[in-house]
Amino acid sequence: MATKAQEKEVIEIVEDLDTEKEEATVFNTDKKDSKKYFEAVGRRKRSIARVRIFTTNPKESASQGGFIVNDKTLKDYFGSTPAFVEMAMESLNRLKASDHFKVSVKVNGGGTNSQAESIRLGIARALVKFDLNFRKKLKKSGMLRRDPREKERRKYGLKKARRAPQFSKR
Repeated sequence: MATKAQEKEVIEIVEDLDTEKEEATVFNTDKKDSKKYFEAVGRRKRSIARVRIFTTNPKESASQGGFIVNDKTLKDYFGSTPAFVEMAMESLNRLKASDHFKVSVKVNGGGTNSQAESIRLGIARALVKFDLNFRKKLKKSGMLRRDPREKERRKYGLKKARRAPQFSKR
């Protein structure tokens, strides 16, 4: 027959096991959230990029082809212009984080240059949502600044925004 002290020990051990099970289930729900992403929007001129970054292992990372733009890889989307690929990856490369994230982007509007710049801004904003400590370095390098220049609207009586029709003296 067990003494009262031994019964108390057994009860404490059982309670400890119960709390460990609760902690284990909390950890398991965190594993389910491994598909969680951080989303941000980047804009430049007429182009809008909706960017999602996922934490991932280095084999599936953005530097190893895990960078998807409109259901194509980054290199396929921007084709033969490596400058646009570099521009889009710039905020990840600045933090040396291209091996730790997988990137998914939906972009539309504008030209290829403005799309690459909007992707860069969207990634920078998403990285700041992921970790606020990234903000200082990204802000210092100018990645968080949105370029406000837009096409000026056409005015009536003019051919373009400021271009007047040719003046005829007679």
